[in-house]
Amino acid sequence: MKTVGLVGGIGPESTIEYYRFLVAAYRERVPDGSYPKILINSIDMTKMLGLIGAGQLDAVTEYLSAEIARLAQGGADFAALASNTPHVVFDALAREAPIPLISIVEAACGEALRLGYKKVGLFGTRFTMQGPFYPAVFARHGVAVVLPAPEEQTFVHDKYMGELLKGVFLPETRDALLRIARRMRDEQQIEALVLGGTELPLILRDAPDPGIPFLDTTRIHVARILDAMMS
Repeated sequence: MKTVGLVGGIGPESTIEYYRFLVAAYRERVPDGSYPKILINSIDMTKMLGLIGAGQLDAVTEYLSAEIARLAQGGADFAALASNTPHVVFDALAREAPIPLISIVEAACGEALRLGYKKVGLFGTRFTMQGPFYPAVFARHGVAVVLPAPEEQTFVHDKYMGELLKGVFLPETRDALLRIARRMRDEQQIEALVLGGTELPLILRDAPDPGIPFLDTTRIHVARILDAMMS
């Protein structure tokens, strides 16, 4: 059994989900009463988002590299960022990290390919929706990534930052997000929607009749992490 190191706290609610899902998924695979080995380094989300918002990506890489090194020093065999947004510097981190990293974007792409999707929508923070990392990874495998309209991106980002990251999940926000998803299905012909923010499943996962398949990046990432733990 390998030990996973999670860079968490970005945000706290989804980090709790990662822990719960990892424990539950492990116990389904290993029904002997044991538990997985998990280290969590909960970092300063405000600091990280401030650096990303200011375009200081080298500083983001330096900051996250140091936090991954802490996990390695604590005994982690590999690490994962429990968030989509910091994957904007994933390639640089992977080159510098002392232990292997498991990408949420690569995991999501693998699931899209498994399900046969060729065109998917993407929700997330502005940094995720407007960043190159999702389109670049998916394009390598022949899958197109489609974004909401600019004003819709602003809405999704503002609700993400102002509500979801604070643990606020309002029915009217959920309904508005679903309307955007359905419009993208009808007008842009997306086959599924990537929930490219690990707080998005908390508000959309149990939506009644969403009208479009969701790729829940939290659960997808957890499954890939568990595979690595048990390999």
